[in-house]
Amino acid sequence: MTAAEQVVEVLAAAGIRRCYTVPGESFLELADALEHHPGMTLVSTRHENGAGFMAEADAKLTGIPAVAAATRGPGASNLAVGVHTAMQDSTPMIVFLGQVETDHLGKEAFQEVDLTAFYSPITKWATTVTRADRLAETTARAIRTATTGRPGPVAIAVPGDLFGQRVARPGALPGVAEPPRPPLGGDERDRIAAWLTRAERPVIIAGGGARDAGPALVAAAERFRAGVYSSWRRQDVFPNDHPLYLGHLGLGCPKPVLRALEEADAVLIVGSRLSEITTQTYRLPEERSPGKPSTVAQIDIDPAQVGAVTPVWLGAVADARRALLALTRVQGRVPERDWSGAHQAWADTTTAPPEAAERPGGRLHPWAVVQAMRRMLPEDAVLTNDAGNFAAFLHRGWWYRHPRTQLAPTSGAMGYAVPAAVAAKLAEPHRTVVAVAGDGGALMTGQELETAARLGLAITVIVFQNGLYGTIAMHQARALGRTAATDISGPLDLASYARGLGARGATATTPEELDKALSDALTAEGPTLIDARTDPDAISPGATMSGLLGGHGR
Repeated sequence: MTAAEQVVEVLAAAGIRRCYTVPGESFLELADALEHHPGMTLVSTRHENGAGFMAEADAKLTGIPAVAAATRGPGASNLAVGVHTAMQDSTPMIVFLGQVETDHLGKEAFQEVDLTAFYSPITKWATTVTRADRLAETTARAIRTATTGRPGPVAIAVPGDLFGQRVARPGALPGVAEPPRPPLGGDERDRIAAWLTRAERPVIIAGGGARDAGPALVAAAERFRAGVYSSWRRQDVFPNDHPLYLGHLGLGCPKPVLRALEEADAVLIVGSRLSEITTQTYRLPEERSPGKPSTVAQIDIDPAQVGAVTPVWLGAVADARRALLALTRVQGRVPERDWSGAHQAWADTTTAPPEAAERPGGRLHPWAVVQAMRRMLPEDAVLTNDAGNFAAFLHRGWWYRHPRTQLAPTSGAMGYAVPAAVAAKLAEPHRTVVAVAGDGGALMTGQELETAARLGLAITVIVFQNGLYGTIAMHQARALGRTAATDISGPLDLASYARGLGARGATATTPEELDKALSDALTAEGPTLIDARTDPDAISPGATMSGLLGGHGR
């Protein structure tokens, strides 16, 4: 068999099912082996950036790594954004990078880049293989590395002459064992349980590491009557309609939502790396009163994350689900704690203000788009959301009631939503999948609608078209009192753009038009883009562009 065929056998045996790529001349045999393996699906994308985002979203949704493949210099450069996203989002991914032929390595041959050096900072492990008979072994190691501890991407650079070489068929392929899921130690369990019981206002911050621990997280929160926050863009780890849910620690988090965390005397962090945004610029957890800091404990599967951002009185290296289940089994009486006020404080921020109802000039308020989504979409729809200020309205207004319904990059990468929706529909075709993007993000990777149309994927893409790179325009207006390089021509006829790529297209300027477009999209057999024309002055839930510009002038 060829080395490429052996690699694909290792991937398939590990349960990996899809590879996303723009095909290149440096991995011809790998693409061929993937295409003809009965257990694998090879997806041709329109840009390596889209391929990277698809592989990341696939793995985030399923928990099983996907493969992204790209050719040397230009292809590897394009793919890097998706790989960086996987690294920051702790998503397992196997990356194959075609390289120049072995005899040409180190000569700055055509499109040659030192791919190991390039990818090392944005992966858990990056390597270059120089022997065809080591490719299967290296692939197995890559899968183990990507899925063990804190998950993440692994990159394998392969000279173009290796994949086609014949290798001996082994008696047994290199195996990939189940990643270890360490339990919470008995002493740690008892100390955390006693601490949560004694506390007056205990809260839990749950991140992506708790994605598979939903029932256990709910049970632990109920057992200790602790309020629960979701970390940045991990809103689906805990049902938002649960009375113990306290809100999302995202950008622009409203002050009333943060109050319970600021007043907490016990903060248990589970499966969260405590990013800059989750911690509100490394401010929370903070001192509850002068000289009396909030007490923090942390459970994470990666020892490097424990205590990395904030001091902890107890750190435990354990699988989130096993740790939370262990805590629920500790006997003892827990005092009553009333979180109804804190939960209501969050719920109040999810309601659109009165001024969102009508907008002048045939434009929708961003809140009106989210309200239409709440009216028309099933509550278990998978939402893939892009970067941009429009997302603040989505984060505020949509309630995540079911696990694995949010695919969103904590890296803040633009262009994520459309490719992610393609991958989500491929991975779970029975789900309703909706991409939510701004016009900036949609114009970066919207060409992947062609991929969706070619594959017959019934995804819905909602574009908040306001003619701006809104996040940057807001920052410029606030800091400088004017804007630069943030305009997008428009309004663009994005519905025609979608039709040109083989998808359906609709334009909405009123809530009624938007409701109809969403209804039609949900029954369509292929992809649909809905161009929702939104008011550029409604720049965020708490500010307007005119107010920011005028306020700066004063």
